[in-house]
Amino acid sequence: MPSNVATGAAKATMKVLIIDPDEARAALVAEGLADVHPLEVHRAATFEAIEGDLPLMAPDVIVIACESPDRDTLESLRDAKGENARPVVMFVDRSSPGLAEAAIEAGVAAYVVDGLSPARVRSVLEVAMSRFELMQRLRNDLDKARADLASRKAIERAKGLLMKERGLDEAQAYGVLRKLAMDAGRPLGAVANDLLTFAGVLKGGTK
Repeated sequence: MPSNVATGAAKATMKVLIIDPDEARAALVAEGLADVHPLEVHRAATFEAIEGDLPLMAPDVIVIACESPDRDTLESLRDAKGENARPVVMFVDRSSPGLAEAAIEAGVAAYVVDGLSPARVRSVLEVAMSRFELMQRLRNDLDKARADLASRKAIERAKGLLMKERGLDEAQAYGVLRKLAMDAGRPLGAVANDLLTFAGVLKGGTK
């Protein structure tokens, strides 16, 4: 499994949450992870039963095994995404049309139909966790790019406002914004947004 173990450092415990109403089937999942050390395994019959405890349990990966996924479980997974996002693997005995797509949309990293066997569990989890980490990095990069673009737009608009209201050139307007940001100890984009908001209030909400 993916590991952040540094040379000479203690190996972090892998925390796995298995959700399955069938104890025998859940035992197959645990058997497939028998050679992972150190390992901490928790089991619950349903996702809804432990949904509120997820932040405290902080599993590295959630494994859901069932005969066929129900819409309520998928909806709960979708709602659980965000700050508590974590890789989810689903092993299902059978699947109806559209359920695989719904599972992926709900945040499931790997959806395996009629393929639960101890020999496959670890490799499936490894792929799912790697895919999840990659998607998280891509999302973070996209969020940062959007934030940077919004900040640049705010700075340009704030410079334009200063140039118009104070008769400054572009360099002077930028210097004013930079000094305000340094004096306030805040990012340039945040100060630009404050200036635009204040100007909007003074003009009765029009910009």
